[in-house]
Amino acid sequence: MNTKCNDCPVSQNSLLKKNREDTSNFDYIIALAGNPNVGKSTVFNMLTGLRQHTGNWPGKTVDLAMGGFTYNGKKYKVVDLPGTYSLLSMSADEEVARDFILFENPDVTVIVVDATRLERNLNLVLQILDITDKVVLCVNLIDEAERMGIKIDDRSLSRQLGIPVVLTSARRNKGLDVLLKYIEEVITSKYICKPKRTKIKDKKISAAVDEIVKKLDEIFPDLINKHWIAMRLIEDDPGIKRWLENRLKEIST
Repeated sequence: MNTKCNDCPVSQNSLLKKNREDTSNFDYIIALAGNPNVGKSTVFNMLTGLRQHTGNWPGKTVDLAMGGFTYNGKKYKVVDLPGTYSLLSMSADEEVARDFILFENPDVTVIVVDATRLERNLNLVLQILDITDKVVLCVNLIDEAERMGIKIDDRSLSRQLGIPVVLTSARRNKGLDVLLKYIEEVITSKYICKPKRTKIKDKKISAAVDEIVKKLDEIFPDLINKHWIAMRLIEDDPGIKRWLENRLKEIST
């Protein structure tokens, strides 16, 4: 581990221990998502230490970095998803990021965004909020934003998105203690997220989505995020169709 990390607030926190060994035994899973070049890997490294291991998503040549840490006596596994600008396109990276959040049901998804390019990053944030209720927004590179005269009203942004918002500078170890706090509170439902969701204005499309959701309830009663999946089926998303077809084969065998 980089010796400089020994002086950071996260390392000094006696409640946090970075685990570099086996991450197969854990209490909670954190998905780490974000656009490329927002400092996501720096956040990952500060939480887990610089050592990590990778694993391939089944059927894809896409590596997922994984690591772990212990906080307040609980073990957390962190999965660093591929950097992506959208969950709606068909690149392998985007499909892997989407499918992990959608089907692996992480206990919380931490979205890392660039404070200097917040508006552009919010596209991915809003897409993820359509999928999952448990999200923490990590507005990183806040030091660069301040040098550029950019001020982020984290409280207002939190109210508008319905999720906790944390201002960080991961490379300077700023704000990571607050990030850990909100991760724990969202996972344990001490903080109840009420995420902003996309509303369907067209009545015909809304009715079609409701009908598909009913069918999904019958066939896949344990499947979460049925509303989002129904919208993707209406848009003829091949990745979602393929996943559902594979699930049907598993059920029938």
